Amino acid sequence: MTVKRSDLEAYVKHSRPLFEDLLGQMVEIPSISMDPSRSTDIERMAILASQVLSDFKADVRSVETGGYPIVSGGWTSDATYPTVTVYNHMDVQPAQEPQWKQAPFAFKNEDGVYRGRGATDDKGPALAALLGARFALEQGVPINIRFLWELEEEIGSPHFAQGLKHRASIPRPDSVVVSDTIWIAKGRPAMPYGLRGLIGARLTLRTGSQDAHSGVTGGAARNPLAELMEIAQACVNAKTGEVKIPGFYRDVVKPTNDEIKSFLRSGFHVRRFKEAYGFHTLRTEDPAEVTRRIWAAPTFEIHGLTGGYHGPGVKTIVPGQGELKVSMRLVPNQTPEKAFALLKKFVGKLNPNVKVECEGTLHPFKGHFDGPYVDCITRAAKEGFGKEPSFIREGGSIGAVVTMQNAWKVPILFLGLSLPEHGYHAPNEYFDWGQASGGIKAFAHYFAEVAKLGGLRQSR
Repeated sequence: MTVKRSDLEAYVKHSRPLFEDLLGQMVEIPSISMDPSRSTDIERMAILASQVLSDFKADVRSVETGGYPIVSGGWTSDATYPTVTVYNHMDVQPAQEPQWKQAPFAFKNEDGVYRGRGATDDKGPALAALLGARFALEQGVPINIRFLWELEEEIGSPHFAQGLKHRASIPRPDSVVVSDTIWIAKGRPAMPYGLRGLIGARLTLRTGSQDAHSGVTGGAARNPLAELMEIAQACVNAKTGEVKIPGFYRDVVKPTNDEIKSFLRSGFHVRRFKEAYGFHTLRTEDPAEVTRRIWAAPTFEIHGLTGGYHGPGVKTIVPGQGELKVSMRLVPNQTPEKAFALLKKFVGKLNPNVKVECEGTLHPFKGHFDGPYVDCITRAAKEGFGKEPSFIREGGSIGAVVTMQNAWKVPILFLGLSLPEHGYHAPNEYFDWGQASGGIKAFAHYFAEVAKLGGLRQSR
Protein backbone atom coordinates (compact mmCIF):
# COMPACT_ATOMS: atom_id res chain seq x y z
CA MET A 1 0.00 0.00 0.00
CA THR A 2 1.01 3.65 -0.43
CA VAL A 3 1.28 6.11 2.46
CA LYS A 4 -0.96 9.11 1.93
CA ARG A 5 1.25 12.17 2.27
CA SER A 6 -1.39 14.55 3.69
CA ASP A 7 -2.37 12.06 6.40
CA LEU A 8 1.26 11.55 7.37
CA GLU A 9 1.95 15.30 7.50
CA ALA A 10 -1.03 15.80 9.83
CA TYR A 11 0.07 12.86 11.99
CA VAL A 12 3.61 14.19 12.34
CA LYS A 13 2.37 17.64 13.35
CA HIS A 14 -0.03 16.13 15.88
CA SER A 15 2.73 13.85 17.30
CA ARG A 16 5.24 16.60 18.09
CA PRO A 17 4.11 17.28 21.70
CA LEU A 18 4.21 13.58 22.50
CA PHE A 19 7.66 13.18 20.94
CA GLU A 20 9.01 16.12 22.96
CA ASP A 21 7.45 14.92 26.22
CA LEU A 22 8.82 11.38 25.85
CA LEU A 23 12.27 12.55 24.79
CA GLY A 24 12.41 14.87 27.81
CA GLN A 25 11.57 12.02 30.16
CA MET A 26 14.18 9.77 28.59
CA VAL A 27 16.99 12.33 28.48
CA GLU A 28 16.55 13.15 32.16
CA ILE A 29 17.44 9.58 33.13
CA PRO A 30 21.27 9.35 33.19
CA SER A 31 21.42 5.81 31.79
CA ILE A 32 25.23 5.59 31.69
CA SER A 33 26.00 1.91 31.20
CA MET A 34 29.75 2.19 31.80
CA ASP A 35 29.27 3.70 35.28
CA PRO A 36 28.37 1.01 37.86
CA SER A 37 26.98 3.67 40.18
CA ARG A 38 24.25 4.36 37.57
CA SER A 39 22.78 0.85 37.65
CA THR A 40 19.62 2.15 39.31
CA ASP A 41 19.23 4.70 36.53
CA ILE A 42 19.60 1.94 33.92
CA GLU A 43 16.78 0.08 35.67
CA ARG A 44 14.67 3.25 35.59
CA MET A 45 15.38 3.60 31.88
CA ALA A 46 14.32 0.02 31.22
CA ILE A 47 11.06 0.58 33.12
CA LEU A 48 10.31 3.80 31.23
CA ALA A 49 11.16 2.21 27.86
CA SER A 50 8.85 -0.70 28.61
CA GLN A 51 6.09 1.68 29.66
CA VAL A 52 6.42 3.75 26.48
CA LEU A 53 6.09 0.66 24.29
CA SER A 54 3.21 -0.61 26.39
CA ASP A 55 1.41 2.74 26.02
CA PHE A 56 1.75 2.26 22.27
CA LYS A 57 -0.14 -1.05 22.69
CA ALA A 58 2.95 -3.17 22.02
CA ASP A 59 3.54 -6.59 23.50
CA VAL A 60 6.52 -5.84 25.77
CA ARG A 61 9.13 -8.02 27.47
CA SER A 62 12.16 -7.06 29.56
CA VAL A 63 14.66 -9.72 28.54
CA GLU A 64 17.31 -10.81 31.02
CA THR A 65 20.82 -11.04 29.59
CA GLY A 66 23.15 -11.59 32.53
CA GLY A 67 23.86 -7.85 32.41
CA TYR A 68 21.44 -5.02 31.80
CA PRO A 69 18.18 -6.10 30.15
CA ILE A 70 17.01 -5.69 26.57
CA VAL A 71 13.57 -4.14 26.19
CA SER A 72 11.71 -6.01 23.43
CA GLY A 73 8.32 -4.91 22.19
CA GLY A 74 6.22 -5.12 19.10
CA TRP A 75 3.08 -5.86 17.16
CA THR A 76 2.39 -9.09 15.29
CA SER A 77 -0.71 -8.53 13.18
CA ASP A 78 -0.44 -11.60 10.96
CA ALA A 79 2.18 -14.36 10.84
CA THR A 80 2.12 -14.19 7.03
CA TYR A 81 3.30 -10.55 7.03
CA PRO A 82 7.02 -9.72 6.86
CA THR A 83 8.57 -8.86 10.23
CA VAL A 84 10.98 -5.94 10.70
CA THR A 85 13.03 -5.49 13.86
CA VAL A 86 14.11 -1.95 14.67
CA TYR A 87 17.25 -1.66 16.82
CA ASN A 88 18.18 1.32 19.00
CA HIS A 89 19.92 1.74 22.33
CA MET A 90 18.84 3.57 25.46
CA ASP A 91 22.14 3.78 27.31
CA VAL A 92 24.35 6.84 26.93
CA GLN A 93 27.92 8.05 27.23
CA PRO A 94 29.13 9.80 30.41
CA ALA A 95 28.80 13.59 30.43
CA GLN A 96 31.65 14.95 32.52
CA GLU A 97 33.25 17.31 29.99
CA PRO A 98 33.77 20.86 31.30
CA GLN A 99 32.49 22.30 27.99
CA TRP A 100 28.85 21.52 28.81
CA LYS A 101 26.83 24.77 28.80
CA GLN A 102 23.99 23.18 30.78
CA ALA A 103 23.39 20.27 33.09
CA PRO A 104 23.64 17.34 30.65
CA PHE A 105 20.67 15.46 32.07
CA ALA A 106 18.36 18.48 32.38
CA PHE A 107 16.36 18.36 29.13
CA LYS A 108 15.91 21.65 27.27
CA ASN A 109 13.55 22.25 24.37
CA GLU A 110 14.61 25.42 22.58
CA ASP A 111 11.91 25.73 19.91
CA GLY A 112 12.60 22.34 18.41
CA VAL A 113 16.24 22.00 19.44
CA TYR A 114 16.39 19.27 22.09
CA ARG A 115 19.43 19.49 24.35
CA GLY A 116 20.77 16.84 26.70
CA ARG A 117 22.88 13.70 26.78
CA GLY A 118 21.25 10.95 24.76
CA ALA A 119 19.03 13.27 22.70
CA THR A 120 20.63 12.19 19.41
CA ASP A 121 22.52 9.08 20.58
CA ASP A 122 20.14 7.33 20.55
CA LYS A 123 16.86 8.24 22.26
CA GLY A 124 15.59 10.81 19.75
CA PRO A 125 16.02 8.53 16.70
CA ALA A 126 14.42 5.64 18.62
CA LEU A 127 11.29 7.70 19.30
CA ALA A 128 11.13 8.90 15.68
CA ALA A 129 11.20 5.26 14.51
CA LEU A 130 8.53 4.36 17.07
CA LEU A 131 6.18 7.12 15.94
CA GLY A 132 6.75 6.13 12.31
CA ALA A 133 5.85 2.55 13.20
CA ARG A 134 2.64 3.60 14.95
CA PHE A 135 1.49 5.53 11.87
CA ALA A 136 2.19 2.57 9.58
CA LEU A 137 0.27 0.19 11.81
CA GLU A 138 -2.65 2.59 12.23
CA GLN A 139 -2.85 2.83 8.43
CA GLY A 140 -3.10 -0.93 8.13
CA VAL A 141 0.29 -1.52 6.51
CA PRO A 142 0.63 -5.34 6.28
CA ILE A 143 3.75 -5.71 8.38
CA ASN A 144 4.85 -6.91 11.81
CA ILE A 145 7.20 -4.55 13.67
CA ARG A 146 9.36 -5.24 16.70
CA PHE A 147 11.64 -2.89 18.63
CA LEU A 148 14.84 -3.91 20.41
CA TRP A 149 16.06 -1.24 22.82
CA GLU A 150 19.44 -2.21 24.27
CA LEU A 151 21.00 -0.80 27.45
CA GLU A 152 24.65 -1.86 26.94
CA GLU A 153 25.58 -0.54 23.48
CA GLU A 154 27.99 2.06 24.83
CA ILE A 155 30.03 -0.66 26.52
CA GLY A 156 30.20 -2.93 23.48
CA SER A 157 27.00 -4.99 23.95
CA PRO A 158 28.68 -7.68 26.10
CA HIS A 159 25.43 -9.51 26.93
CA PHE A 160 23.40 -8.84 23.78
CA ALA A 161 24.09 -12.26 22.26
CA GLN A 162 22.81 -13.94 25.42
CA GLY A 163 19.61 -11.90 25.20
CA LEU A 164 18.96 -13.03 21.62
CA LYS A 165 18.82 -16.62 22.82
CA HIS A 166 15.42 -15.86 24.40
CA ARG A 167 13.61 -16.60 21.16
CA ALA A 168 10.14 -16.41 22.65
CA SER A 169 10.77 -12.81 23.70
CA ILE A 170 13.03 -11.83 20.77
CA PRO A 171 11.88 -13.79 17.70
CA ARG A 172 13.89 -13.92 14.50
CA PRO A 173 12.73 -11.24 12.04
CA ASP A 174 12.90 -11.17 8.24
CA SER A 175 15.06 -8.03 8.27
CA VAL A 176 16.52 -5.45 10.65
CA VAL A 177 16.81 -1.68 10.45
CA VAL A 178 19.18 0.23 12.75
CA SER A 179 18.84 3.93 13.55
CA ASP A 180 22.08 4.81 15.33
CA THR A 181 24.25 6.46 12.68
CA ILE A 182 25.29 9.93 11.51
CA TRP A 183 24.79 11.77 8.22
CA ILE A 184 27.62 13.62 6.52
CA ALA A 185 25.84 16.97 6.45
CA LYS A 186 22.42 18.48 7.06
CA GLY A 187 20.17 18.12 4.04
CA ARG A 188 22.29 15.27 2.59
CA PRO A 189 21.01 11.89 3.85
CA ALA A 190 23.74 9.27 4.09
CA MET A 191 23.10 5.69 5.12
CA PRO A 192 25.94 3.32 5.99
CA TYR A 193 26.16 -0.29 4.85
CA GLY A 194 29.29 -1.08 6.85
CA LEU A 195 30.87 -0.48 10.25
CA ARG A 196 34.43 -0.79 11.45
CA GLY A 197 35.30 -3.25 14.17
CA LEU A 198 37.22 -2.34 17.31
CA ILE A 199 39.66 -3.72 19.82
CA GLY A 200 40.90 -1.78 22.83
CA ALA A 201 44.01 -2.59 24.82
CA ARG A 202 45.96 -1.44 27.87
CA LEU A 203 49.75 -1.70 27.87
CA THR A 204 51.20 -1.47 31.37
CA LEU A 205 54.80 -1.42 32.54
CA ARG A 206 55.91 -1.41 36.17
CA THR A 207 59.63 -0.86 36.76
CA GLY A 208 59.55 0.15 40.43
CA SER A 209 57.37 0.07 43.52
CA GLN A 210 57.15 3.87 43.67
CA ASP A 211 58.24 7.09 41.95
CA ALA A 212 61.88 8.01 42.57
CA HIS A 213 63.87 11.28 42.60
CA SER A 214 65.30 11.78 39.10
CA GLY A 215 68.36 13.61 40.42
CA VAL A 216 69.28 10.68 42.63
CA THR A 217 68.25 7.80 40.35
CA GLY A 218 67.97 9.24 36.82
CA GLY A 219 70.23 7.59 34.27
CA ALA A 220 70.22 4.25 36.04
CA ALA A 221 66.48 3.93 36.60
CA ARG A 222 64.26 2.66 33.80
CA ASN A 223 61.56 5.12 32.77
CA PRO A 224 58.31 3.22 31.99
CA LEU A 225 56.69 6.20 30.26
CA ALA A 226 59.63 6.58 27.88
CA GLU A 227 59.57 2.86 27.13
CA LEU A 228 55.82 2.93 26.45
CA MET A 229 56.27 5.91 24.14
CA GLU A 230 58.90 3.92 22.29
CA ILE A 231 56.34 1.13 21.80
CA ALA A 232 53.75 3.62 20.55
CA GLN A 233 56.22 4.95 18.00
CA ALA A 234 57.00 1.41 16.86
CA CYS A 235 53.31 0.56 16.39
CA VAL A 236 52.15 3.56 14.36
CA ASN A 237 53.60 6.34 12.23
CA ALA A 238 52.29 9.40 14.05
CA LYS A 239 52.36 11.63 10.95
CA THR A 240 50.78 9.30 8.39
CA GLY A 241 48.74 6.95 10.60
CA GLU A 242 50.34 3.89 9.00
CA VAL A 243 50.19 0.90 11.35
CA LYS A 244 53.60 -0.73 11.59
CA ILE A 245 52.65 -3.94 13.40
CA PRO A 246 53.82 -6.82 11.17
CA GLY A 247 50.93 -8.56 9.42
CA PHE A 248 48.35 -5.96 10.43
CA TYR A 249 47.15 -5.22 6.87
CA ARG A 250 47.31 -8.80 5.59
CA ASP A 251 43.54 -9.47 5.73
CA VAL A 252 42.29 -5.99 4.81
CA VAL A 253 39.75 -5.84 1.96
CA LYS A 254 40.11 -2.48 0.23
CA PRO A 255 37.01 -0.56 -0.92
CA THR A 256 36.16 -0.80 -4.60
CA ASN A 257 36.15 2.14 -7.00
CA ASP A 258 32.33 2.06 -6.98
CA GLU A 259 32.36 2.33 -3.19
CA ILE A 260 34.71 5.31 -3.26
CA LYS A 261 32.45 6.99 -5.83
CA SER A 262 29.48 6.38 -3.55
CA PHE A 263 31.43 7.89 -0.64
CA LEU A 264 32.05 11.04 -2.67
CA ARG A 265 28.39 11.31 -3.69
CA SER A 266 27.46 11.53 -0.01
CA GLY A 267 28.11 15.27 0.13
CA PHE A 268 31.26 14.84 2.20
CA HIS A 269 33.27 18.05 2.32
CA VAL A 270 36.67 18.27 3.96
CA ARG A 271 36.15 21.82 5.25
CA ARG A 272 32.83 20.94 6.89
CA PHE A 273 34.35 17.79 8.36
CA LYS A 274 37.11 19.84 9.97
CA GLU A 275 34.67 22.42 11.28
CA ALA A 276 32.25 19.84 12.69
CA TYR A 277 34.95 18.15 14.76
CA GLY A 278 37.13 21.16 15.55
CA PHE A 279 40.19 20.09 13.55
CA HIS A 280 42.78 22.67 12.47
CA THR A 281 44.61 20.32 10.12
CA LEU A 282 44.29 16.75 8.81
CA ARG A 283 46.75 14.16 7.56
CA THR A 284 45.34 14.67 4.07
CA GLU A 285 42.94 17.13 2.41
CA ASP A 286 41.91 14.85 -0.47
CA PRO A 287 38.17 13.98 -0.07
CA ALA A 288 38.48 10.47 -1.51
CA GLU A 289 41.41 9.69 0.76
CA VAL A 290 39.75 11.18 3.86
CA THR A 291 36.58 9.15 3.34
CA ARG A 292 38.58 5.99 2.72
CA ARG A 293 40.56 6.55 5.89
CA ILE A 294 37.59 7.24 8.18
CA TRP A 295 35.20 4.61 6.79
CA ALA A 296 37.11 1.81 5.09
CA ALA A 297 40.66 1.67 6.48
CA PRO A 298 41.95 0.29 9.78
CA THR A 299 43.64 2.46 12.40
CA PHE A 300 45.84 2.39 15.48
CA GLU A 301 45.06 5.18 17.95
CA ILE A 302 46.70 6.33 21.17
CA HIS A 303 44.06 7.42 23.71
CA GLY A 304 46.07 8.13 26.79
CA LEU A 305 49.39 7.74 28.59
CA THR A 306 49.18 7.70 32.38
CA GLY A 307 51.73 7.56 35.17
CA GLY A 308 54.14 9.98 36.78
CA TYR A 309 53.25 13.56 37.70
CA HIS A 310 50.36 15.56 36.18
CA GLY A 311 50.16 18.60 38.44
CA PRO A 312 51.35 22.17 37.80
CA GLY A 313 55.02 22.74 37.06
CA VAL A 314 57.57 19.96 36.69
CA LYS A 315 58.12 17.42 39.44
CA THR A 316 61.48 15.77 38.84
CA ILE A 317 60.68 12.11 39.39
CA VAL A 318 61.19 8.86 37.53
CA PRO A 319 57.79 7.11 37.48
CA GLY A 320 57.53 3.64 38.91
CA GLN A 321 54.85 2.58 36.45
CA GLY A 322 52.98 3.69 33.35
CA GLU A 323 50.01 2.71 31.23
CA LEU A 324 49.33 3.24 27.53
CA LYS A 325 45.70 3.07 26.34
CA VAL A 326 45.26 2.19 22.66
CA SER A 327 42.71 0.86 20.22
CA MET A 328 42.55 -0.44 16.66
CA ARG A 329 39.62 0.11 14.30
CA LEU A 330 39.24 -2.87 11.98
CA VAL A 331 37.72 -3.45 8.54
CA PRO A 332 36.67 -6.59 6.63
CA ASN A 333 38.20 -9.22 6.79
CA GLN A 334 40.16 -8.38 9.94
CA THR A 335 39.18 -9.91 13.27
CA PRO A 336 39.78 -8.50 16.77
CA GLU A 337 41.26 -11.81 17.92
CA LYS A 338 43.95 -11.82 15.23
CA ALA A 339 44.68 -8.09 15.59
CA PHE A 340 45.17 -8.48 19.34
CA ALA A 341 47.43 -11.49 18.85
CA LEU A 342 49.58 -9.50 16.41
CA LEU A 343 49.80 -6.58 18.86
CA LYS A 344 50.68 -8.79 21.80
CA LYS A 345 53.36 -10.67 19.86
CA PHE A 346 54.90 -7.45 18.52
CA VAL A 347 54.98 -5.73 21.91
CA GLY A 348 56.42 -8.87 23.48
CA LYS A 349 59.35 -8.73 21.09
CA LEU A 350 59.89 -5.00 21.66
CA ASN A 351 59.64 -5.14 25.44
CA PRO A 352 58.82 -8.42 27.22
CA ASN A 353 58.15 -6.57 30.49
CA VAL A 354 55.07 -4.82 29.10
CA LYS A 355 51.74 -6.42 30.01
CA VAL A 356 49.18 -6.29 27.18
CA GLU A 357 45.52 -6.67 28.17
CA CYS A 358 42.46 -6.69 25.92
CA GLU A 359 39.74 -4.15 26.75
CA GLY A 360 36.81 -5.28 24.64
CA THR A 361 36.30 -6.35 21.02
CA LEU A 362 33.82 -5.64 18.22
CA HIS A 363 33.88 -7.27 14.79
CA PRO A 364 33.56 -5.22 11.58
CA PHE A 365 30.35 -5.40 9.55
CA LYS A 366 29.73 -5.05 5.84
CA GLY A 367 26.34 -5.32 4.18
CA HIS A 368 25.21 -4.33 0.70
CA PHE A 369 24.70 -0.95 -0.92
CA ASP A 370 22.36 -2.23 -3.58
CA GLY A 371 19.35 -4.56 -3.70
CA PRO A 372 15.64 -4.41 -2.79
CA TYR A 373 16.03 -3.39 0.85
CA VAL A 374 18.45 -0.64 -0.10
CA ASP A 375 15.86 0.52 -2.63
CA CYS A 376 13.34 0.70 0.23
CA ILE A 377 15.72 2.87 2.27
CA THR A 378 16.32 5.08 -0.77
CA ARG A 379 12.62 5.71 -1.39
CA ALA A 380 11.87 6.18 2.32
CA ALA A 381 14.66 8.72 2.86
CA LYS A 382 13.53 10.69 -0.17
CA GLU A 383 9.96 10.81 1.15
CA GLY A 384 11.17 11.84 4.60
CA PHE A 385 13.85 14.35 3.68
CA GLY A 386 13.35 15.23 0.02
CA LYS A 387 16.58 13.67 -1.23
CA GLU A 388 17.82 10.20 -1.97
CA PRO A 389 20.59 9.05 0.38
CA SER A 390 24.14 8.18 -0.50
CA PHE A 391 25.46 4.88 0.78
CA ILE A 392 28.66 5.00 2.77
CA ARG A 393 30.44 3.06 5.47
CA GLU A 394 30.71 4.42 9.00
CA GLY A 395 33.92 4.50 10.98
CA GLY A 396 32.33 3.68 14.31
CA SER A 397 31.22 0.34 15.70
CA ILE A 398 27.88 -1.10 16.87
CA GLY A 399 28.45 -4.44 18.54
CA ALA A 400 24.84 -5.59 18.33
CA VAL A 401 24.83 -5.43 14.53
CA VAL A 402 27.33 -8.24 14.05
CA THR A 403 25.60 -10.23 16.79
CA MET A 404 22.26 -9.97 14.97
CA GLN A 405 23.90 -10.85 11.67
CA ASN A 406 25.47 -13.98 13.14
CA ALA A 407 22.32 -15.04 15.00
CA TRP A 408 19.69 -14.38 12.34
CA LYS A 409 21.39 -14.27 8.91
CA VAL A 410 18.88 -11.66 7.67
CA PRO A 411 19.39 -8.33 5.84
CA ILE A 412 20.48 -5.50 8.15
CA LEU A 413 19.93 -1.94 6.96
CA PHE A 414 20.62 1.50 8.47
CA LEU A 415 18.30 4.50 8.59
CA GLY A 416 20.20 6.96 10.77
CA LEU A 417 18.90 10.44 11.63
CA SER A 418 21.74 12.22 13.43
CA LEU A 419 23.95 15.04 12.13
CA PRO A 420 27.65 15.70 12.87
CA GLU A 421 26.81 18.90 14.73
CA HIS A 422 24.46 17.03 17.08
CA GLY A 423 27.46 16.02 19.18
CA TYR A 424 27.62 12.22 19.35
CA HIS A 425 29.73 11.39 22.44
CA ALA A 426 30.50 15.10 22.81
CA PRO A 427 29.50 17.92 25.17
CA ASN A 428 26.31 19.90 24.42
CA GLU A 429 24.64 17.02 22.58
CA TYR A 430 21.31 17.81 20.93
CA PHE A 431 18.71 16.60 18.44
CA ASP A 432 16.22 18.67 16.45
CA TRP A 433 12.63 18.51 15.23
CA GLY A 434 13.64 18.77 11.58
CA GLN A 435 15.52 15.47 11.79
CA ALA A 436 12.90 13.92 14.06
CA SER A 437 9.94 14.83 11.87
CA GLY A 438 11.75 13.72 8.73
CA GLY A 439 12.65 10.52 10.51
CA ILE A 440 9.03 9.78 11.45
CA LYS A 441 8.04 10.20 7.80
CA ALA A 442 10.97 8.14 6.53
CA PHE A 443 10.25 5.25 8.87
CA ALA A 444 6.54 5.28 8.06
CA HIS A 445 7.41 5.01 4.37
CA TYR A 446 10.10 2.40 5.02
CA PHE A 447 7.64 0.06 6.71
CA ALA A 448 5.21 0.49 3.82
CA GLU A 449 7.98 -0.21 1.31
CA VAL A 450 9.22 -3.33 3.13
CA ALA A 451 5.64 -4.60 3.35
CA LYS A 452 5.67 -4.77 -0.46
CA LEU A 453 8.65 -7.17 -0.31
CA GLY A 454 6.67 -9.99 1.28
CA GLY A 455 7.84 -12.37 -1.42
CA LEU A 456 11.49 -11.83 -0.39
CA ARG A 457 11.00 -12.99 3.20
CA GLN A 458 13.66 -15.26 4.63
CA SER A 459 12.58 -18.83 5.39
CA ARG A 460 12.18 -19.38 9.09
